[in-house]
Amino acid sequence: MRLVFLGTGEFACPALEALVGAGHEVACAISQPDRPAGRGRVVRPSFVHAAADRLGVRHIQTADVNGLDFAEVAGDADIGVVAAFGQKISRAVLDTLPRGCVNIHGSLLPKYRGAAPYQWAIIRGERVTGVTVFQLDERWDAGPILGRRELPIGETETAAELHDRLARLGAELIVDTLAGLERGTITPEPQDAAAVTWAPKLSRAHSRIDWSLRAAEVAGWINGLWSWPVATCVFEDAAGKRQRLGLARAQAVGDGPPESGIAPGGFLADGFVQAGRGRVRLLEVRPAGGKLMRFEAFARGRSVRPPARLLPLEDA
Repeated sequence: MRLVFLGTGEFACPALEALVGAGHEVACAISQPDRPAGRGRVVRPSFVHAAADRLGVRHIQTADVNGLDFAEVAGDADIGVVAAFGQKISRAVLDTLPRGCVNIHGSLLPKYRGAAPYQWAIIRGERVTGVTVFQLDERWDAGPILGRRELPIGETETAAELHDRLARLGAELIVDTLAGLERGTITPEPQDAAAVTWAPKLSRAHSRIDWSLRAAEVAGWINGLWSWPVATCVFEDAAGKRQRLGLARAQAVGDGPPESGIAPGGFLADGFVQAGRGRVRLLEVRPAGGKLMRFEAFARGRSVRPPARLLPLEDA
């Protein structure tokens, strides 16, 4: 099948690679413009731009896909494949292609429509998620479903890890979906509007951790926010010395009432952190200006015992 690929983020790359590998003819890959990145603010190719160059696929950058002469860009392409593109596609563009556009989404739609589906699945304590390929229309993640695949979420899996697994699963699913469309064996399934949930875009404002929540909820926030925007707090050791600390991976332990004399966010004698109910075992952290490390390595040589605690940034 001859297609146009629309994607920008890393999530889209396995799909582009799989489509080329399966023998589909990619007329071009369209991405958002390359942007500055890193401390030096050097302009770097987007993930899909770099993948297109590596695969020998013609690449187009645009800040507004709807402003392109899409008929000229698409040529005789039959369908558009969209993944982690970052722009809303108009009805005029969708109507340019005989089969319209299909989108790869990182959730089991209609659950977690929106910009951060797998992150919110972890934050909300889901044990199963997956990917969906659906027919794109003008509504937000609301078109009829063409295919779905499920995936279990690990107890301490981070959003960064789940992202990679879902991206690979999405690549497999899009290849199978296009094959089914070519054979005429796929019947679109309307989404159940009553089952819709939302996954709004995350921001640094979500980085603050509320230790008065249940341990399972706290661990969900920590794991779901890694590797961006990162659950962040201030570590205050037993001697009162403070250091900014990013929390990367955690595990909930129990659901019992708080230990007497230890407020939520306070360290217990065993090195766990008190939550509103239950305790949180920190597994991986990233000190300010440092690298990701096991919490045991961070704690070595530090006074991680009562009255050591974790403070919200604004309270430090």
